[in-house]
Amino acid sequence: MRLTLFVCCMSVLASCAGKGPVAEEPAAPPAPTEPVARVDPEVEHFRTPGPRAQETIFSPLPWREASEERLASGVPGPAYWQNRADYVIHAALDETANRITGRERLTYTNNSPHTLDYIWINLEQNLFNPESKGARLTRPGARFGNRDGHEGGFELGPVRRVDPHTVPSPGDEPAPQGAAGAPPIVAGMRPHQPEGEALSWHVFDTVARLDLNPPLAPGQVLTLDLEFAYVVPDYGSDRTGIEAAAAGKIFEIAQWFPAVCKYDDVHGWNHLPYLGQGEFYTDFGDFEVSLTVPRSHLVAAPGVLLNPEEVLTPAQRERLEQARASKDTVMIRTPEEVADPASRPAGEGPLTWRFEAENIRTFAWASSASFIWDAAAVQGSHAHTLAQSMYPAEALPAWSESTEMLRWSIEHYSTMWFEYPYPVATNVSGVVGGMEYPQIIFCRGRGERRGLFGVTTHEIGHNWFPMIVATDERRYPWMDEGFNTFINYYSNQGFFPGNEPGRGGARAFAGGMLRPMAQPLMTYADQIRGRALGQLAYAKTSVGLVLLREFILGPERFDFAFRRYISQWAFRSPRPEDFFRTMQDATGEDLDWFWRGWFYETAVLDLAVEGVNYPTRRSGQPTGLVEVTFLCNRDLVMPIEFEVSYTDGSTERRRIPVECWFNTTRWTTQWPIGDKRIARVELDPRGLTPDVDPLNDTWNAPVENAP
Repeated sequence: MRLTLFVCCMSVLASCAGKGPVAEEPAAPPAPTEPVARVDPEVEHFRTPGPRAQETIFSPLPWREASEERLASGVPGPAYWQNRADYVIHAALDETANRITGRERLTYTNNSPHTLDYIWINLEQNLFNPESKGARLTRPGARFGNRDGHEGGFELGPVRRVDPHTVPSPGDEPAPQGAAGAPPIVAGMRPHQPEGEALSWHVFDTVARLDLNPPLAPGQVLTLDLEFAYVVPDYGSDRTGIEAAAAGKIFEIAQWFPAVCKYDDVHGWNHLPYLGQGEFYTDFGDFEVSLTVPRSHLVAAPGVLLNPEEVLTPAQRERLEQARASKDTVMIRTPEEVADPASRPAGEGPLTWRFEAENIRTFAWASSASFIWDAAAVQGSHAHTLAQSMYPAEALPAWSESTEMLRWSIEHYSTMWFEYPYPVATNVSGVVGGMEYPQIIFCRGRGERRGLFGVTTHEIGHNWFPMIVATDERRYPWMDEGFNTFINYYSNQGFFPGNEPGRGGARAFAGGMLRPMAQPLMTYADQIRGRALGQLAYAKTSVGLVLLREFILGPERFDFAFRRYISQWAFRSPRPEDFFRTMQDATGEDLDWFWRGWFYETAVLDLAVEGVNYPTRRSGQPTGLVEVTFLCNRDLVMPIEFEVSYTDGSTERRRIPVECWFNTTRWTTQWPIGDKRIARVELDPRGLTPDVDPLNDTWNAPVENAP
């Protein structure tokens, strides 16, 4: 997620794509023009500020003990487990009332070694009840929360525990809208058959508890039938909503059905409330979803469309098959056809679109009569992925390139990191500025070309983080937004070539590290201070990983470890320690100092060149050596990389490992130079580190006084 925050990050990381678009959030302040305060250079030990007590930046971190579930090497162990949630959903959209009614069968498999006395259910649409925590915590008109006082939230019908081996009754099929005899909760749906044991909803804000009797033992399966309805908000926390396009409303529907909370080996039930800024953390499962919508609509959704012969015209089916074999974009429905009734199947009443999606974390969709539709095949994909875009005429001309940008991004990420495993990837233009779900993304992006590519490559990148590598977005947004912004850094360079990797990004970011009341990266999403999410979760994580790849480890070591992290945790749920341990184990490098300073603390970097000395022997004769002394003036450490320029015009680059700062803040290095003399010493000549005081990064030999 998110267009505005992503744009902010891309402005901070200006080297990603040359010029960044104007950000809606304030840009990071520039690096100071005056030197910052320094420590006494004679102090030969590290300071121990509050968060460290008697520790140093090199002290081991207090991670959870490794276990057979999560190994010390950072990968899932032989006892790793995760539960599973599969869904069969029938839903109907009332375009006039902006109302969704639905019936759901949830099949929950307890793979844990624990007996569960109850389960918790996410009811995220309750955020839009004016009495919700999120609504009461959000300022009117703010980006996250209940904008404009929408009177929303779930209406919940009966919930029953049924035999997992029974199939849904025929009454679960959607009926035409307005069918006679439908109960109020599922207007437009046939009545549910009253079978199975009735359970009671215990609703608390955006979650609900369902008590189980008997409990769910390890290895057992729980099957629930339930009903729900809600009114779609016009603007739902920048994740769902409605746009009033000229040819018809565009519905972008997300976090729209009751979904089981995640139960894991670290926190048990993950039932943090949905407050708006924090996203979601869910189990994987298969989805069978039937969506009954007006006949004039096209529907975008994850997975395979099971009934194209019922919902598409013969011409559209033929064009779709052409697109599956074409690298070039193929028009499925042209702008001219949007107003043509012949572009939809003949007949009366709504149509039901049926989709089947495997091994995904949630299901989002979009529906509109306004959609233009084009598609192309992703090259080199074993999954035979179809990249496609659906957008109104208002999105032209920019969106004529959307599918090409989407296809290019998928191919880039698949080659560089991990192959995209899904059959479809869809980009939708509507009211939502930028938001990701498995196999489908919402990107408004109707401005200039660079901005549309930026939001498209960002949102589809989320299919790697956190849709494939499934992280806890309410606690650790940096594992979602930050990892994704990091891989976007290289996709932007590939699509808009011409920038040296790393140059400029860290230095542009450095000033932001001096902001007052800074928070560590490990801060939970909803606890991040206002307007700081982009600076922290997106930009700081990305800058740190670029720093790790380009400066600390080098691409070969980093890429081997990062790919291992992705492949080992694909379709699983890692915690922060799993990432840190994987990177250390696979790179062969102790990085506790980096994790501590960059992720757990708000440490700031200020290395300096103190001076140059030419030592002599006791006799006064020159030794042929030179000594250069460096200072570490703040509490973040880095390897020392510097360039030496000699008076004879020659140069060389030298590097001192980070371990030089084990026991001191003042390090002197020495090497033979014969009778040469140094004209200049420059720290970090590649511009890769976020040093907050550039004025002390260079030493120039004093100019001799004229005779």
